[in-house]
Amino acid sequence: MFRRVQLVLIAGASIGISAASLVLLLLAVLGAALVVVWVGLPLLFGAAYATRGLATTERRLAAIVVGQRIASPYLDHSGGNLFRRLQSLARDPATWRDAVWLLVNGIAGLVLSIVGLLEALLGVIFWWLPPALLVRINAHISRALLSPGTKSELALRVQHLTQSRADTVDTQAAEIRRIERDLHDGAQARLVALGMTLGLAEEIVHGDPAGAQRLLAEARSANSQALSELRDLVRGIHPPVLADRGLDGAVQALVLSSPIPVQVDIDLPRRLPAPVESAAYFGVAECVTNLIKHSGASKGVVRLRHVEERLHVEVIDDGRGGVILDDAGGLRGIQRRLSAFDGTLAVLSPPGGPTVVVMDVPCEPLSTH
Repeated sequence: MFRRVQLVLIAGASIGISAASLVLLLLAVLGAALVVVWVGLPLLFGAAYATRGLATTERRLAAIVVGQRIASPYLDHSGGNLFRRLQSLARDPATWRDAVWLLVNGIAGLVLSIVGLLEALLGVIFWWLPPALLVRINAHISRALLSPGTKSELALRVQHLTQSRADTVDTQAAEIRRIERDLHDGAQARLVALGMTLGLAEEIVHGDPAGAQRLLAEARSANSQALSELRDLVRGIHPPVLADRGLDGAVQALVLSSPIPVQVDIDLPRRLPAPVESAAYFGVAECVTNLIKHSGASKGVVRLRHVEERLHVEVIDDGRGGVILDDAGGLRGIQRRLSAFDGTLAVLSPPGGPTVVVMDVPCEPLSTH
């Protein structure tokens, strides 16, 4: 009984989607016919985006039937004016696959759905075609037409790489500005003051040896502070412990100074490429800093694994939760850094905790030879 009710609901929803497909197909045809007088442009634009919404609904429905998620094939067309966005839509391979789906779903999908609904309700029509089979045929047709094709996958890949490159350039530019600012406001200012102090000491050394000695002591202190700031700056670029001991040792050293107990669980077979180690290290450092300063946690865990040619990192705390990926936050910067390696960052942080930050980066360990 439950199965029959489910088939009725799915077939009924498919009929509604198929009917809407016919309407959108007619609007698209009308818009294309009226493009020459410009009236058709907004009509085409609206029909294309409405089709995407309808196709997304069909993907979810078909995924229930076939038991497999159907990925979205669409590129991002949010930039530019109306005409440029329409041009971008026209160049998107998924737009043309949607148009074919509108035609097929508006005719074949509608027939299959109606017959399937009648059979599920009455059970007397076309007894050799079970309603479940008709529903599955319709779902597989939709999956074949609405899944990313080869061209869509390539276009999505190109767009992702273009965005990753832009994010990497922005991140590098921001990092260079930070280094310049730190040098200007920190070590450079101290070194300038050091030079002035030494020059003053040189002028008074014969007339006021005691004063010159005090100036030299100040210069020694300023020199030590400048060296300390330069070391901190170097650690912010690429920590020496990361180069010497690898990601394992660097993370171990990182949590030693934490006032909150952080358990470290690392299983890495060999050293990883230096850029990946650096990105992962700064990702862990950002998470541990957030854990200490903002989470209200009493303990934390850092796990690193290399599984199936991917570096998998988890940072967990038992704090108050509620963490979000703010565009201006440090985690968003880490996400952009990881995207340069085709990596991902995800945050699971319900109110009340716990917070779990997961980072995945595809990479191969370095050869031991």
